[in-house]
Amino acid sequence: MTRGRATSIGFIAILLWSLLALFTVGSAPVPPLLLNALTFALGGGLGLVWIARSGGFAQLARVPLRIYAFGTLGLFGYHLLYFSALRLAPPAEAGLIAYLWPLLIVLFSGLLPGERLTRLHVIGALVAFAGAALIVGGRIAGGVTLTGPAMAGYGLAFLCALTWSAYSILSRRLGEVPTASVAVFCIATAILSAAAHLALEIPAWPAGAWGWAAVAALGLGPVGLAFYVWDIGVKRGDIQLLGTASYAAPLLSTLALVLAGEARADLRLLLAAGLIAGGAALAARAGRRNTSPKGDAPVSAAEAG
Repeated sequence: MTRGRATSIGFIAILLWSLLALFTVGSAPVPPLLLNALTFALGGGLGLVWIARSGGFAQLARVPLRIYAFGTLGLFGYHLLYFSALRLAPPAEAGLIAYLWPLLIVLFSGLLPGERLTRLHVIGALVAFAGAALIVGGRIAGGVTLTGPAMAGYGLAFLCALTWSAYSILSRRLGEVPTASVAVFCIATAILSAAAHLALEIPAWPAGAWGWAAVAALGLGPVGLAFYVWDIGVKRGDIQLLGTASYAAPLLSTLALVLAGEARADLRLLLAAGLIAGGAALAARAGRRNTSPKGDAPVSAAEAG
């Protein structure tokens, strides 16, 4: 596979993740843990079919158990927080806050050995966080009373960003693992989520055909195929280009919600999306400036998804 083709495959993940918020809204009223279980069962099943056709089961035995545990907890934690946030707070705003993770990845990677945090990193962070503040402050200024659930949703969305950025940074230290291992992460996440659902949640199934279609789309796309194509892209393609392109995801996600009628395209929301994406891009540019010719770009930490 050529580098260009692998990069093109990686772009598919960015497009799929931009639909994560839309399909999550469509899957209501399914509770977060049950949604985790359903979607990751589909995503893991998709991976098992691919592994069976490619004959890659043997390589799974060589992956250490700690890698499986790490990958499972990362996927489980991130998506539980994400699904919960979008159930509690307005989806467009909560989704944008969750998409602070690309920026946080760049900032955290600047603290790693051999890297340094520059003034451009800080400026990018301030710009992006101004976008997040605009989401909450703008609703208050507009006369919207923020309820307890909405504030909790915003908080969970921020924890979501912290979780994925920390997971991504730590994943850099675990070495190369085969793409096939993602299927195990997904299946284990589905099992863990199902057990937690039975213990903690009251079952609620999708509402009608669109609800079931949204769950299926989540499992096959943003919570399924996206992980596999992203893994191929970051390992064999142009990781700097993919990392930079990922900062368009907040804008694409917001646009998808607006076009579907799930969010209103007001100036505040669009400005917040632009600030978050722009701030992350500034920080990414600072990261590329710090990259040595022989090293990986800090943005490569995003390879976990």
